[in-house]
Amino acid sequence: MLILPAIDIRGGCCVRLRQGDYSRETVFNTDPLAVAREWVAQGARFLHVVDLDGAREGRPVNTEIVRNIVQAAGVPCQLGGGLRSEENIALALGLGIDRVVIGTRAAQAPGWIEEMCRRFPGKIAVGVDARDGRVATQGWLEVSELTPLELARRLASLPLPALVYTDISRDGVLAGPNLGAMREMVAAVDLPVIASGGVTTIDDIRALAGAGIAGCIIGRALYEGKIHLTEVFQLEGME
Repeated sequence: MLILPAIDIRGGCCVRLRQGDYSRETVFNTDPLAVAREWVAQGARFLHVVDLDGAREGRPVNTEIVRNIVQAAGVPCQLGGGLRSEENIALALGLGIDRVVIGTRAAQAPGWIEEMCRRFPGKIAVGVDARDGRVATQGWLEVSELTPLELARRLASLPLPALVYTDISRDGVLAGPNLGAMREMVAAVDLPVIASGGVTTIDDIRALAGAGIAGCIIGRALYEGKIHLTEVFQLEGME
């Protein structure tokens, strides 16, 4: 299972939100580059980067910081947050990002996401963000009528490297992942599923691996020292 430490950027700092709420922010480091280097030093082979300002504004904002993270890390990075046009995707990939995570437009424009997968083969992952059983969009500020499984099944035939499935209610609150929802998602589609939200302990990671999850994003638990990457990579099958 792929382990992806999270680096969420807002106002130039490395932060974590609680349940996607911009008013419930904790700044963990004013230097995202130092954080990227630290995770790689501890063994990370892939980083999950989020431009929170971009997610809120609907366009890339922290582009230079993202470029510098990619250069400083020296490992593949995926980027989400505000990537809602072909130009935005091309810009992100031009920064050296290995793949982008599209959320809002994937939910709102099925034809468009299919076209982007053709234009950027292997470079488009889709973020399926769930709030109260419905797909959240616009930086998690709005909720659609679409369910996560409906969206996933609609995307199932696309050549996606992964679905990034986030239970927003678990995100940033150290409550453990929603294993039931993760298992349902794995069973619903023949695509790799990356779990995000709530990972708090080594046992949570083991449980996700046992549920057939292909990857796991870890955020607040790393920053608060509840999980140490060196311990994670000692587990069988983690990379």
